[in-house]
Amino acid sequence: MEVNMEPMRVLVTGGSGLVGKAIQRVVKEEGGAREGEEWIFLSSKDADLTNAAETRTIFEKHRPTHVIHLAAMVGGLFRHLRENLDFWRKNVAINDNVLHTAHEFGVVKVVSCLSTCIFPDKTTYPIDETMIHNGPPHCSNSGYAYAKRMVDVHNRACFQQYGRRYTAIIPTNIFGPHDNFSIEDAHVLPALVHKAYRAKMDDTALEVCGSGRGLRQFIYSLDLARLYLWVLREYDEVEPIILSVGEEDEIAIKDVVDAIVEAFEFTGPVVYDTSKSDGQMKKTASNAKLRRYLPDFTFTPFRTAVKETCDWFAANYDRTRK
Repeated sequence: MEVNMEPMRVLVTGGSGLVGKAIQRVVKEEGGAREGEEWIFLSSKDADLTNAAETRTIFEKHRPTHVIHLAAMVGGLFRHLRENLDFWRKNVAINDNVLHTAHEFGVVKVVSCLSTCIFPDKTTYPIDETMIHNGPPHCSNSGYAYAKRMVDVHNRACFQQYGRRYTAIIPTNIFGPHDNFSIEDAHVLPALVHKAYRAKMDDTALEVCGSGRGLRQFIYSLDLARLYLWVLREYDEVEPIILSVGEEDEIAIKDVVDAIVEAFEFTGPVVYDTSKSDGQMKKTASNAKLRRYLPDFTFTPFRTAVKETCDWFAANYDRTRK
Protein backbone atom coordinates (compact mmCIF):
# COMPACT_ATOMS: atom_id res chain seq x y z
CA MET A 1 0.00 0.00 0.00
CA GLU A 2 1.22 3.51 -0.80
CA VAL A 3 2.47 5.25 2.35
CA ASN A 4 1.60 8.91 2.68
CA MET A 5 3.62 10.47 5.54
CA GLU A 6 1.92 13.87 5.39
CA PRO A 7 -1.41 14.32 7.21
CA MET A 8 -4.34 13.85 4.87
CA ARG A 9 -6.21 16.85 3.53
CA VAL A 10 -9.54 15.37 2.48
CA LEU A 11 -11.87 17.18 0.09
CA VAL A 12 -15.45 15.88 0.25
CA THR A 13 -17.59 16.79 -2.75
CA GLY A 14 -21.31 16.73 -2.09
CA GLY A 15 -20.41 17.32 1.54
CA SER A 16 -23.78 18.83 2.49
CA GLY A 17 -25.83 15.82 1.38
CA LEU A 18 -26.94 12.64 3.09
CA VAL A 19 -23.59 10.81 3.08
CA GLY A 20 -21.49 13.97 3.39
CA LYS A 21 -23.31 15.00 6.58
CA ALA A 22 -22.91 11.48 7.99
CA ILE A 23 -19.16 11.52 7.29
CA GLN A 24 -18.95 14.97 8.87
CA ARG A 25 -20.61 13.59 12.03
CA VAL A 26 -18.31 10.55 12.17
CA VAL A 27 -15.22 12.74 11.63
CA LYS A 28 -16.19 15.43 14.14
CA GLU A 29 -18.25 13.62 16.78
CA GLU A 30 -16.96 10.04 16.68
CA GLY A 31 -13.25 10.78 16.44
CA GLY A 32 -12.98 9.68 12.82
CA ALA A 33 -10.37 12.32 12.00
CA ARG A 34 -6.75 11.76 12.99
CA GLU A 35 -4.34 14.32 14.38
CA GLY A 36 -3.23 16.88 11.83
CA GLU A 37 -5.84 15.96 9.25
CA GLU A 38 -7.88 18.59 7.49
CA TRP A 39 -11.40 17.88 6.22
CA ILE A 40 -13.11 20.19 3.72
CA PHE A 41 -16.81 19.58 3.04
CA LEU A 42 -18.00 21.22 -0.17
CA SER A 43 -21.57 21.97 -1.18
CA SER A 44 -22.98 22.95 -4.58
CA LYS A 45 -22.68 26.60 -3.44
CA ASP A 46 -18.87 26.29 -3.41
CA ALA A 47 -18.46 25.19 -7.03
CA ASP A 48 -20.39 23.96 -10.04
CA LEU A 49 -18.58 20.68 -10.65
CA THR A 50 -20.12 20.31 -14.11
CA ASN A 51 -17.83 23.23 -14.98
CA ALA A 52 -14.18 22.24 -15.49
CA ALA A 53 -12.80 25.69 -14.66
CA GLU A 54 -14.74 25.93 -11.38
CA THR A 55 -13.63 22.42 -10.46
CA ARG A 56 -10.00 23.35 -11.05
CA THR A 57 -10.38 26.53 -8.98
CA ILE A 58 -11.67 24.61 -5.96
CA PHE A 59 -8.76 22.12 -6.20
CA GLU A 60 -6.30 25.02 -6.45
CA LYS A 61 -7.83 26.57 -3.35
CA HIS A 62 -7.77 23.46 -1.13
CA ARG A 63 -4.95 21.31 -2.62
CA PRO A 64 -6.37 18.00 -1.32
CA THR A 65 -4.28 14.86 -0.88
CA HIS A 66 -7.44 12.70 -0.84
CA VAL A 67 -10.95 13.11 -2.24
CA ILE A 68 -14.24 11.56 -1.19
CA HIS A 69 -16.42 12.11 -4.25
CA LEU A 70 -20.12 12.19 -3.41
CA ALA A 71 -21.41 15.00 -5.61
CA ALA A 72 -24.02 13.86 -8.12
CA MET A 73 -27.37 14.65 -9.63
CA VAL A 74 -29.64 12.21 -7.80
CA GLY A 75 -33.34 11.51 -7.46
CA GLY A 76 -36.04 8.92 -7.11
CA LEU A 77 -37.62 6.63 -9.69
CA PHE A 78 -40.09 9.08 -11.18
CA ARG A 79 -37.54 11.88 -11.60
CA HIS A 80 -35.25 9.42 -13.39
CA LEU A 81 -38.06 8.56 -15.79
CA ARG A 82 -38.62 12.26 -16.54
CA GLU A 83 -35.01 13.47 -16.81
CA ASN A 84 -32.95 10.53 -18.03
CA LEU A 85 -30.73 12.59 -20.36
CA ASP A 86 -30.01 15.20 -17.68
CA PHE A 87 -28.91 12.46 -15.27
CA TRP A 88 -26.47 11.14 -17.90
CA ARG A 89 -24.95 14.46 -18.98
CA LYS A 90 -24.59 16.14 -15.58
CA ASN A 91 -23.14 13.11 -13.83
CA VAL A 92 -20.68 12.35 -16.64
CA ALA A 93 -19.49 15.98 -16.49
CA ILE A 94 -19.15 16.02 -12.68
CA ASN A 95 -17.31 12.72 -12.53
CA ASP A 96 -14.91 13.48 -15.38
CA ASN A 97 -14.06 16.90 -13.95
CA VAL A 98 -13.46 15.65 -10.41
CA LEU A 99 -11.43 12.55 -11.38
CA HIS A 100 -9.31 14.25 -14.03
CA THR A 101 -8.63 17.32 -11.88
CA ALA A 102 -7.69 15.07 -8.94
CA HIS A 103 -5.13 13.34 -11.15
CA GLU A 104 -3.74 16.65 -12.42
CA PHE A 105 -3.27 17.85 -8.83
CA GLY A 106 -1.56 14.64 -7.73
CA VAL A 107 -4.33 13.48 -5.41
CA VAL A 108 -3.22 10.18 -3.83
CA LYS A 109 -6.65 8.57 -3.62
CA VAL A 110 -10.19 9.28 -4.74
CA VAL A 111 -13.09 7.21 -3.43
CA SER A 112 -16.21 7.79 -5.51
CA CYS A 113 -19.74 6.72 -4.65
CA LEU A 114 -21.64 4.50 -7.09
CA SER A 115 -25.00 2.73 -6.70
CA THR A 116 -26.41 -0.78 -7.07
CA CYS A 117 -28.64 0.56 -9.87
CA ILE A 118 -25.55 0.42 -12.13
CA PHE A 119 -25.76 -3.37 -12.27
CA PRO A 120 -27.37 -5.21 -15.22
CA ASP A 121 -31.15 -5.52 -15.16
CA LYS A 122 -30.98 -9.11 -16.43
CA THR A 123 -28.61 -10.85 -14.07
CA THR A 124 -28.18 -13.62 -11.55
CA TYR A 125 -28.36 -12.87 -7.84
CA PRO A 126 -26.67 -11.92 -5.68
CA ILE A 127 -24.81 -9.30 -7.71
CA ASP A 128 -21.15 -8.73 -6.89
CA GLU A 129 -18.34 -6.37 -7.88
CA THR A 130 -17.33 -8.39 -10.95
CA MET A 131 -20.73 -8.06 -12.67
CA ILE A 132 -21.06 -4.29 -13.22
CA HIS A 133 -20.56 -4.28 -16.99
CA ASN A 134 -22.27 -7.59 -17.86
CA GLY A 135 -25.34 -6.06 -19.53
CA PRO A 136 -27.60 -2.98 -19.70
CA PRO A 137 -28.94 -1.50 -16.45
CA HIS A 138 -32.67 -1.20 -15.77
CA CYS A 139 -34.26 1.20 -18.27
CA SER A 140 -35.87 3.28 -15.50
CA ASN A 141 -32.55 4.97 -14.60
CA SER A 142 -30.20 4.09 -17.43
CA GLY A 143 -28.73 7.60 -17.82
CA TYR A 144 -27.64 7.79 -14.20
CA ALA A 145 -26.50 4.16 -14.14
CA TYR A 146 -24.29 4.44 -17.23
CA ALA A 147 -22.76 7.70 -15.94
CA LYS A 148 -21.87 5.97 -12.67
CA ARG A 149 -20.44 2.94 -14.51
CA MET A 150 -18.09 5.29 -16.32
CA VAL A 151 -16.46 6.14 -12.97
CA ASP A 152 -15.26 2.53 -12.81
CA VAL A 153 -14.05 2.73 -16.42
CA HIS A 154 -12.20 5.97 -15.64
CA ASN A 155 -10.62 4.56 -12.45
CA ARG A 156 -9.30 1.45 -14.20
CA ALA A 157 -7.92 3.45 -17.13
CA CYS A 158 -6.30 5.93 -14.74
CA PHE A 159 -4.60 3.06 -12.91
CA GLN A 160 -3.50 1.45 -16.19
CA GLN A 161 -2.06 4.68 -17.60
CA TYR A 162 -0.83 6.51 -14.50
CA GLY A 163 -0.86 4.01 -11.61
CA ARG A 164 -3.45 6.01 -9.67
CA ARG A 165 -5.32 4.00 -7.04
CA TYR A 166 -8.69 5.65 -7.46
CA THR A 167 -11.60 3.43 -6.50
CA ALA A 168 -15.32 3.47 -5.70
CA ILE A 169 -17.81 2.14 -3.22
CA ILE A 170 -21.18 0.69 -4.19
CA PRO A 171 -23.72 1.19 -1.40
CA THR A 172 -27.20 -0.26 -1.41
CA ASN A 173 -30.14 2.06 -0.60
CA ILE A 174 -28.83 4.72 1.80
CA PHE A 175 -31.05 6.53 4.28
CA GLY A 176 -30.69 8.71 7.36
CA PRO A 177 -30.71 12.30 8.63
CA HIS A 178 -30.10 15.11 6.10
CA ASP A 179 -31.60 13.11 3.23
CA ASN A 180 -33.76 14.62 0.49
CA PHE A 181 -37.27 13.88 1.76
CA SER A 182 -39.16 15.17 -1.30
CA ILE A 183 -42.35 13.18 -1.84
CA GLU A 184 -42.03 13.55 -5.61
CA ASP A 185 -38.29 13.22 -6.24
CA ALA A 186 -36.66 11.43 -3.29
CA HIS A 187 -35.70 7.79 -2.95
CA VAL A 188 -38.30 5.42 -1.60
CA LEU A 189 -37.55 5.43 2.15
CA PRO A 190 -37.22 9.20 2.72
CA ALA A 191 -40.25 9.86 0.51
CA LEU A 192 -42.24 7.41 2.66
CA VAL A 193 -40.99 9.11 5.84
CA HIS A 194 -42.33 12.45 4.58
CA LYS A 195 -45.61 10.91 3.41
CA ALA A 196 -46.20 9.17 6.73
CA TYR A 197 -45.41 12.34 8.70
CA ARG A 198 -47.86 14.34 6.57
CA ALA A 199 -50.53 11.65 6.79
CA LYS A 200 -50.29 11.68 10.58
CA MET A 201 -50.37 15.48 10.77
CA ASP A 202 -53.31 15.73 8.35
CA ASP A 203 -55.14 12.65 9.68
CA THR A 204 -55.29 11.08 6.19
CA ALA A 205 -54.39 7.72 4.67
CA LEU A 206 -50.74 6.89 3.92
CA GLU A 207 -50.59 6.26 0.16
CA VAL A 208 -47.72 4.04 -1.07
CA CYS A 209 -46.75 3.92 -4.76
CA GLY A 210 -46.62 0.33 -6.04
CA SER A 211 -47.44 -3.00 -4.47
CA GLY A 212 -44.88 -2.93 -1.64
CA ARG A 213 -43.44 -6.24 -2.87
CA GLY A 214 -40.18 -4.85 -4.27
CA LEU A 215 -37.12 -5.99 -2.32
CA ARG A 216 -34.24 -3.77 -1.22
CA GLN A 217 -31.19 -3.74 1.05
CA PHE A 218 -30.87 -0.57 3.10
CA ILE A 219 -27.77 0.89 4.76
CA TYR A 220 -27.93 3.59 7.42
CA SER A 221 -25.92 6.66 6.40
CA LEU A 222 -23.83 6.60 9.59
CA ASP A 223 -22.84 2.96 9.03
CA LEU A 224 -21.88 3.87 5.48
CA ALA A 225 -19.83 6.84 6.71
CA ARG A 226 -17.84 4.60 9.09
CA LEU A 227 -17.17 2.15 6.26
CA TYR A 228 -16.27 4.99 3.88
CA LEU A 229 -13.45 6.09 6.21
CA TRP A 230 -12.15 2.53 6.29
CA VAL A 231 -12.11 2.42 2.47
CA LEU A 232 -10.29 5.77 2.33
CA ARG A 233 -7.60 4.61 4.77
CA GLU A 234 -7.28 0.87 4.28
CA TYR A 235 -8.85 -0.48 1.07
CA ASP A 236 -6.18 -0.59 -1.63
CA GLU A 237 -7.98 -2.10 -4.63
CA VAL A 238 -9.01 -0.16 -7.73
CA GLU A 239 -11.95 -2.51 -8.18
CA PRO A 240 -15.06 -1.17 -6.40
CA ILE A 241 -16.40 -2.66 -3.19
CA ILE A 242 -20.06 -3.16 -2.28
CA LEU A 243 -20.92 -1.65 1.11
CA SER A 244 -24.14 -3.26 2.26
CA VAL A 245 -25.93 -5.33 4.81
CA GLY A 246 -26.06 -9.02 3.90
CA GLU A 247 -28.45 -10.76 1.53
CA GLU A 248 -30.35 -12.09 4.55
CA ASP A 249 -31.24 -8.48 5.49
CA GLU A 250 -33.02 -7.70 2.22
CA ILE A 251 -36.58 -6.54 2.97
CA ALA A 252 -39.78 -5.70 1.10
CA ILE A 253 -40.94 -2.10 0.73
CA LYS A 254 -43.97 -3.13 2.79
CA ASP A 255 -41.59 -3.87 5.69
CA VAL A 256 -40.13 -0.38 5.26
CA VAL A 257 -43.63 1.11 5.44
CA ASP A 258 -44.36 -0.91 8.59
CA ALA A 259 -41.14 0.33 10.26
CA ILE A 260 -41.95 3.97 9.45
CA VAL A 261 -45.56 3.57 10.60
CA GLU A 262 -44.26 2.14 13.89
CA ALA A 263 -41.67 4.92 14.32
CA PHE A 264 -44.29 7.66 13.90
CA GLU A 265 -46.98 5.69 15.77
CA PHE A 266 -49.22 6.25 12.75
CA THR A 267 -52.61 4.61 13.21
CA GLY A 268 -54.39 5.60 9.98
CA PRO A 269 -55.01 3.43 6.91
CA VAL A 270 -52.17 2.44 4.54
CA VAL A 271 -53.15 2.22 0.86
CA TYR A 272 -50.96 0.62 -1.85
CA ASP A 273 -51.47 2.14 -5.33
CA THR A 274 -50.68 -0.81 -7.58
CA SER A 275 -51.20 1.33 -10.70
CA LYS A 276 -47.77 2.91 -9.92
CA SER A 277 -44.44 1.30 -10.84
CA ASP A 278 -42.48 -0.83 -8.39
CA GLY A 279 -39.24 -0.16 -10.31
CA GLN A 280 -36.82 -3.07 -10.22
CA MET A 281 -38.37 -5.85 -8.14
CA LYS A 282 -35.03 -6.82 -6.60
CA LYS A 283 -31.31 -6.12 -6.89
CA THR A 284 -29.83 -8.32 -4.19
CA ALA A 285 -26.16 -7.49 -3.58
CA SER A 286 -23.48 -9.64 -2.00
CA ASN A 287 -21.38 -8.12 0.76
CA ALA A 288 -19.03 -11.12 0.81
CA LYS A 289 -16.04 -9.01 -0.23
CA LEU A 290 -16.67 -6.52 2.57
CA ARG A 291 -17.03 -9.37 5.06
CA ARG A 292 -13.68 -10.83 3.97
CA TYR A 293 -12.08 -7.54 5.00
CA LEU A 294 -14.33 -6.66 7.97
CA PRO A 295 -16.00 -9.83 9.28
CA ASP A 296 -17.00 -8.20 12.57
CA PHE A 297 -18.50 -4.89 11.40
CA THR A 298 -21.87 -4.38 13.10
CA PHE A 299 -24.67 -2.61 11.23
CA THR A 300 -27.27 -0.52 13.07
CA PRO A 301 -30.52 -2.55 13.30
CA PHE A 302 -32.93 -1.42 10.58
CA ARG A 303 -35.84 -0.38 12.82
CA THR A 304 -33.46 1.50 15.14
CA ALA A 305 -32.04 3.43 12.18
CA VAL A 306 -35.54 4.14 10.78
CA LYS A 307 -36.67 5.43 14.18
CA GLU A 308 -33.63 7.73 14.40
CA THR A 309 -34.30 8.99 10.87
CA CYS A 310 -38.00 9.65 11.55
CA ASP A 311 -37.19 11.42 14.82
CA TRP A 312 -34.61 13.61 13.06
CA PHE A 313 -37.07 14.44 10.26
CA ALA A 314 -39.81 15.43 12.71
CA ALA A 315 -37.40 17.56 14.76
CA ASN A 316 -35.98 19.28 11.65
CA TYR A 317 -39.11 19.39 9.50
CA ASP A 318 -38.89 23.11 8.69
CA ARG A 319 -35.23 22.83 7.61
CA THR A 320 -35.22 19.55 5.66
CA ARG A 321 -34.82 19.19 1.91
CA LYS A 322 -38.31 18.43 0.65
